[in-house]
Amino acid sequence: VGNKRLLAKKAGAKGLRFYKSVGLGFKTPKDAIEGTYIDKKCPFTGNVSIRGKILGGVVISTKMKRTIVIRRDYLHYIRKYTRYEKRHKNLSAHASPCFKIKEGDSVTVGQCRPLSKTVRFNTLAVVSQLGAKGFSKF
Repeated sequence: VGNKRLLAKKAGAKGLRFYKSVGLGFKTPKDAIEGTYIDKKCPFTGNVSIRGKILGGVVISTKMKRTIVIRRDYLHYIRKYTRYEKRHKNLSAHASPCFKIKEGDSVTVGQCRPLSKTVRFNTLAVVSQLGAKGFSKF
């Protein structure tokens, strides 16, 4: 606890709030610096380091608490027919409360230590998109 007090940075008149930069060119979100949430698995305010792969995908489910499912599409080459077929993989990732993530958003995730049975990635950036059918809310 003593180390974190030294690493903590001021976030206004409210007092000290620990936050850090994950590096790799990703900015710390404003909500992580000024927010009041507590999330030990957040890469910006918690005890998780990002190392390994950086991947991208489209959010297909936000039904779990602080966890999203992203879909990664890719092409697989079939040599016999000299053509490609579409394939996909689903990947579970931790979603920090500093991000407002909706289905259809494009996200960038980074590899971290295992956070649960299936979660090994953490959300680092969100690029908002229109809804699944291309319509935005009124």
